[in-house]
Amino acid sequence: MHQPNYQEPQSRRLVLPWVRLHAVKDYLDMPLLAAEQPNIRVTFNLVPSLLDQFQLYVDGGVDRHLELSRVPSDQLDADLRREILTTFFAGHPATMIEPYARYAELYRKYRSNLGESVLPALFTSEEFRDLQVWSNLAWVDPLFRDEEPIRSLLARGRYFTEGHKHALLDWQVQFIARIVPTYQRLFREGRIEVSFTPYYHPILPLLCDTDVAREAIPGTNLPRRFRHPEDAEKQIVMAQEKYRELFGREMAGMWPSEGSVSEEVAALCAKNGVSWIATDEEILTASLKKSGLDRADNPPHAVYQHSTGVRMLFRDHALSDRVGFVYSGWEAERAVQDFVAQIKEIGRRTLAAGVEPVVPVILDGENAWEYYPADGRDFLRLLYHQLATDPDIRTVTISEATEGVAARPLPKLFAGSWINHAFRIWIGHEEDNVAWDLLSDARDALVKYQEERPAADPAALAAAWRQIYIAEGSDWCWWFGDEHRGFDNKTFDHIFRRHLVAVYRLLGLDVPDRLWEPIYQGETKSRTVLPDALLTPAIDGRVTHFYEWAGAGMYDCAEAGGSMHRVDRLVSAIYFAYDHERLYIRVDFVNRKALLSIVEPAVEVVFQAPQPVRLNAPVAHGGRRVDAEKGYEVALEDVLELAIPRDLVLERGFGPVGFSVTILDGRQKLETWPEGKPIALEVFERHREPFWS
Repeated sequence: MHQPNYQEPQSRRLVLPWVRLHAVKDYLDMPLLAAEQPNIRVTFNLVPSLLDQFQLYVDGGVDRHLELSRVPSDQLDADLRREILTTFFAGHPATMIEPYARYAELYRKYRSNLGESVLPALFTSEEFRDLQVWSNLAWVDPLFRDEEPIRSLLARGRYFTEGHKHALLDWQVQFIARIVPTYQRLFREGRIEVSFTPYYHPILPLLCDTDVAREAIPGTNLPRRFRHPEDAEKQIVMAQEKYRELFGREMAGMWPSEGSVSEEVAALCAKNGVSWIATDEEILTASLKKSGLDRADNPPHAVYQHSTGVRMLFRDHALSDRVGFVYSGWEAERAVQDFVAQIKEIGRRTLAAGVEPVVPVILDGENAWEYYPADGRDFLRLLYHQLATDPDIRTVTISEATEGVAARPLPKLFAGSWINHAFRIWIGHEEDNVAWDLLSDARDALVKYQEERPAADPAALAAAWRQIYIAEGSDWCWWFGDEHRGFDNKTFDHIFRRHLVAVYRLLGLDVPDRLWEPIYQGETKSRTVLPDALLTPAIDGRVTHFYEWAGAGMYDCAEAGGSMHRVDRLVSAIYFAYDHERLYIRVDFVNRKALLSIVEPAVEVVFQAPQPVRLNAPVAHGGRRVDAEKGYEVALEDVLELAIPRDLVLERGFGPVGFSVTILDGRQKLETWPEGKPIALEVFERHREPFWS
């Protein structure tokens, strides 16, 4: 369970609302659902700085979304109205907007008038008030929708009053105050285990030594060397202190931020009494090779003990990603059956190798569920019931696993994270390296100040060090570089630099000019290129000739990235175009292996124009299909190509349209692009010359 530290330095204001919104959607229902089955055991890993932000809200903290939500709708000026329209439709539309008639109505009105200079004036004060309510109400988890005022607001649906709105916002804050006590109670009862990540979610191996990044990528370009294992240790110790404060005992283990480990990190954990850590199975593969051990004799579904004495588990990569990325598109019963079947097959293989099987399923605690119907409630309830009643399966906490199963020796540990057993997300790109250098400069300035002024104000020094530790968090560099591009990149850049600015200001030092300059340089290559020609490709599943798709629009999936990181991406790019009669979409895959891994290929395209149109088109490898009823064609060979009549999507055959593309294996959804806002383009009238003519 993790969110970045959004708090503005020395204030009660959070820059972004995700702690609050995920709090009412994800952080309380998850342990309560697990506790419904008396013999289910789950380990919840919490980030201490997330818990601090819970308390900040309880103590009166605010964020921009909350501020805008509280403004009386009849007092909104044009700028505030526009800001609300561009930020209050957050969430996956299919599960968090479309199920609610009024919210969907407002969303379609907004989408159908995009680009209009009078857009804010098209909405009434009543509509803005309803939008203020729904942008908060849609985030309330289904588990709590019988509570008041939630039940009454859902029943009302529209035409909310200011009193209704403020009752909802006040309920949110009261709700957040229930989260930590619930974890404490369930932990005391032995229903769950709670572990912590180092305090501000740093990449520990890089704090110990940024040069360690070259173990996975030898030729990577690195910033000035940052080597401060004392900071890594401090982040661990601060987390341990917070754990004792909240749970009254020593912290047994931890998920190092992003599963990032190294030899030096393992030694620090052992030194400070951390008995277990966990990371990804790719790290195990690389560590076995580094240790001179055969992977065939050392299966991933086992407990290992590093030479420092720290015990380790390695997440089942495929099964964890099925929960995080795949099962959201399946019916709950089918998804649970598949999960259990996978577990049993792993168990059979591991037992056959003479090893007691332990299957670690480890994933992000909040971002997956908005893609599930009912925020994952039905899936999780059915999953926990099946696991609780199946005689062949026992759920255990990580401490129970590491204490109750004989550990296999692991002499050496490879330095890497859960993402491609490397650190490329956080270091090596020019933007990442600038951020590391600015952090080094601020830290050096603080150390020098402290050495030269032994009588300096301890409170000011402590506050300055806190800003350094926050800036060491992983989240800032997650959004620098090419890997993840999103709506808030500039905001994360701003917050990061504000924390470093605060170091100098707390000490009364001049702020370096470089800290006023953005690190984030925008898209190095636009994720979306719009069409600049009419074209009519052959729908045969091949790039028939070099110029067949010349002039098409293109959405670069690798460049777009996303808030959640997926290693086994299938799709590399989506091309799109149109002629006078049809729309065309081409899907390119990462490689032939990725394409052939799909057993029963199909493509689903969801159009917003502004009424949603959903098109599901199965196709066989090397095959072509024409749907006589709807008039579309689809073919799959080296690429997937699709032709759709314009009139099927657009009532008049022209106008603005947005779309997203999902690749399926049978009924199983594998990938959807884009994750958030759909690809948008303007389809011109047949008799009107496009802008590029």
